[in-house]
Amino acid sequence: MLSNKHFISLKDTPKEDMMRLIETGLSFREVLDRPVKKVPILSGKNILNLFFENSTRTKMSFELAEKRLSADVTNFSASSSSLNKGETFRDTVQNIQVMKVDCIVMRHPAPGSSLQLTNFVDSVIVNAGDGCHEHPTQAMLDAMSLYERFNTFKNLKVAIIGDILHSRVALSNIYALTRLGAEVTLCGPPHLIPVGIEELGIDINYNVDEVLDWADAVNVLRIQRERMGIGLIPSVREYREVFGVTKERVENLKKELVIMHPGPINRGVELDGDVADSENSIILNQVLNGVAMRMSILYHLLSEGDRIND
Repeated sequence: MLSNKHFISLKDTPKEDMMRLIETGLSFREVLDRPVKKVPILSGKNILNLFFENSTRTKMSFELAEKRLSADVTNFSASSSSLNKGETFRDTVQNIQVMKVDCIVMRHPAPGSSLQLTNFVDSVIVNAGDGCHEHPTQAMLDAMSLYERFNTFKNLKVAIIGDILHSRVALSNIYALTRLGAEVTLCGPPHLIPVGIEELGIDINYNVDEVLDWADAVNVLRIQRERMGIGLIPSVREYREVFGVTKERVENLKKELVIMHPGPINRGVELDGDVADSENSIILNQVLNGVAMRMSILYHLLSEGDRIND
């Protein structure tokens, strides 16, 4: 069991809950390595994936996690729903609620939408990304991937480089990593780093070479052109020269640096393809851990004490 009924934000999530999720996630990794990758823990539970934005990894990862736990899964497509006929968001979700859905996994472009949803329905709500606000399940799979690699968060130095302002991944990672005991430094164009964010217990350094030299691991974020206005980035070439995690920069380091990215990657912009595909990259491991971590989250929110190995 977790401290909260819903999984919406990591801002006030206790460290104990985070570590419980990571440890359970590692157990589910073992399940995913079995010939039969399914356990009956959520048999009879109904889960709705309610996605109002495009998604590849998150949506597929949740659906796989739900099915691996033997839940009944329904996928909602906003583009083909009655929302296009003028039905309100509230009416849509309340109609869904009376169909006896146990859990709603929602991605929505509006910050705070998952929290608002809790006012309309009694189902357990899992935030799969709310605008530029938070992406708590991504942050937890990132934390799990780091713990799997380093086996500790104490004195671990993690850099987050890129478009911090428009990234829901960045804020959730900051909440998770600082609470777990890691040191965090942000790097990116000054106008793409939120004013006052250092109050969350992190450092800011605008020199990407210094940051890479300092860090044990770097989580590289893409430039989110779909969320920003015109002119925030002069050119892709200029961004890569100043802030890109390039092959040349990584090769100049006198140490190993763990490479992370939440996807999708804009190769040759924020991250060179050779770096993304290198031996020190754990990007594909993050994707696999995404299934295991989401299994862990759903297990703790919805199970009734069933053991993983049953």
